[in-house]
Amino acid sequence: MRTPPPASAAHSRATTKCPYAGPALDAADPAFAADPYPFYAALRDNGPAAQVLLANGSKAWLVTGYDQVRTVLADGRFSNVPPRDAGRPKPDSPAQRVRALLVRHMLNTDAPDHTRLRRLVTATFTPRRVDALRPRIQELTAELLRDIPRGTEVDLVNAFAFPLPVLVISEVLGVPPTDRSALREWTYRVGSPADALPPGSLDEAWSSLHAFFSSLIEDKRRSPGSDLFSSLVHTELNSDELLAMAFLLLFAGYETTMNLLASAVLLLLSHPDELEEPHWPHVVEETLRHASPLEAATWRRTVEDVWLGGQHVPAGASVLGVLAAASRDPSRYPEPDVFRPQRWAGLGAPPSLAFGHGPHYCIGARLARLEALISLPALFEALPGMRLAMDPAQLPYRPGLLVRGPRTLPVRTHQSSRTPPPQGHAHA
Repeated sequence: MRTPPPASAAHSRATTKCPYAGPALDAADPAFAADPYPFYAALRDNGPAAQVLLANGSKAWLVTGYDQVRTVLADGRFSNVPPRDAGRPKPDSPAQRVRALLVRHMLNTDAPDHTRLRRLVTATFTPRRVDALRPRIQELTAELLRDIPRGTEVDLVNAFAFPLPVLVISEVLGVPPTDRSALREWTYRVGSPADALPPGSLDEAWSSLHAFFSSLIEDKRRSPGSDLFSSLVHTELNSDELLAMAFLLLFAGYETTMNLLASAVLLLLSHPDELEEPHWPHVVEETLRHASPLEAATWRRTVEDVWLGGQHVPAGASVLGVLAAASRDPSRYPEPDVFRPQRWAGLGAPPSLAFGHGPHYCIGARLARLEALISLPALFEALPGMRLAMDPAQLPYRPGLLVRGPRTLPVRTHQSSRTPPPQGHAHA
């Protein structure tokens, strides 16, 4: 059995490609956030699972091999219930108690609780119901594209990649879109390492989210509509479960799609040849693989000793299946660092793990793909000649190990860009 290296040793083999280096893996480091792939590749060279030291002083097993990540995501020996002592000790406070409540959602549960909670929302995301949203997604896309100024510099994250999925999921869930800017800021903070934020801002975000969802649930009880939250308040969910479910569905409902859209635009503008005759389903799948909008799945905890990729992982260990690393495993994807949508034209590429695998597979995966298949063609048709206004290597990225995508995406639009039709135009 090989001995796994510390984070710094594993990374030393990739320092020529990635500027990140340190005695521990610091997910808040901007250099690591901008390009974590060389670190993961160097770690995987020593084996598909390795124990590393994290910046918060704890140790965790990072799993980077495709097959091994699939095992972590689907094997019952890896529990989704987080270990009590995970991470840096946190002093008791009202905000910490709120956080502990809101993170008790179904992604952090095992069967039978997970089965019960998931059953309550799956009916909303059936293929038939998701596909029925196509006309509304087209309308929202067209409205956003008409508002993008021509002949100037625009941040496409703020103008397009963020508002579209927020508007869509807000309608599905019944969240007032007027609150979307505040919600974006709060969810950004809770999804980022505390070390990357000003003191006190994380606690403020948790408290604000609790107050927002508490008020929303009360509004739905008084004046229910046809949305998902209105139906959930009349189920067997207790108040704490309702709050946690609301937080999860909103956070997951736009974060992944926002990063998918932004990364797809960035990749296509960086590879203009792919825009000559794009096959949009292949573009979307390759973006999900090459720039996984979820960098890693939620933390798992081993409930017994496990052998994973030739490594002994003891019971009680914290384990992170790194989706971004699995999607670039060279044993499954030839030339994994190359953006090549054509690899999806045949049956040679294994399924992407961008939306997970097993019982916790993302229930919103079909909706995210549909939004991308509708909005990306419409965007490039409405803004021909669009180009990047910033060196891609200088773009700031979201810190942390959970979600990944550019925080901003400045582009310069052409003065003669076309105005989209009222119903949008999708080439899906």
